[in-house]
Amino acid sequence: MEIAILTPAGSQFILRWIHLLAGVTWIGLLYYFNFVQGEWFKETEANVKNAAIGKLVPRALWWFRWGAMFTFVSGLAILLHRGGSSGWEQFKSPYGVLILTGALLGTFMFLNVWLIIWPNQKKVIASAEQVLKGGAALPEAAAAGAKGLLASRTNTLFSIPMLFFMGAASHLPVSFIADVKLEHLALPMIAIIVLLELNAIRGKLGPLATIKGVIHCGLLLTIVLYAIIEVLA
Repeated sequence: MEIAILTPAGSQFILRWIHLLAGVTWIGLLYYFNFVQGEWFKETEANVKNAAIGKLVPRALWWFRWGAMFTFVSGLAILLHRGGSSGWEQFKSPYGVLILTGALLGTFMFLNVWLIIWPNQKKVIASAEQVLKGGAALPEAAAAGAKGLLASRTNTLFSIPMLFFMGAASHLPVSFIADVKLEHLALPMIAIIVLLELNAIRGKLGPLATIKGVIHCGLLLTIVLYAIIEVLA
């Protein structure tokens, strides 16, 4: 008797299951930070906010950053498993373009978590803990909070097209013309995404300062990237 979960297809299913569990944890907390916690911090008293940053935020960030790690690692394993078992040529197909677009957005989001958001949030948390003990706030905390916020808002922006392209890869019947040049298709999409990521590193919030702005920008980015595929492919 063949046990389905022990077959190669079962292995890929397990990876997808881990990917979904970790992804829901990660993106759910990303939306909590941006849509709920940030707005509440604007209205609450300073001592309550410092208590939340010192006690609540570290717990949420632990699940947040490790959710990002497991999502990234399991996603990479799925791509490698699929390429090794079914051939790497599939990544030149509509499926490949769609899933790799989502993967590129997800990779920048993962890097933002571990290289920008978490290091800067550690400074904000240390400052809040010092204030709770009766000391003064760390002078670098305000700038660190601003850098973390910009990267977090960029991740929220990226999450909207990322989820669209991840779902579209398997569920949206996109077709390419026979002689499509994939490099012509990929270059403008990569350029747009990289420019937005550069803004996350050294730019400004701009329209991402508000919840409405980041949602509208996320939907617009989704439309632009999808339009590039439909027009050039």
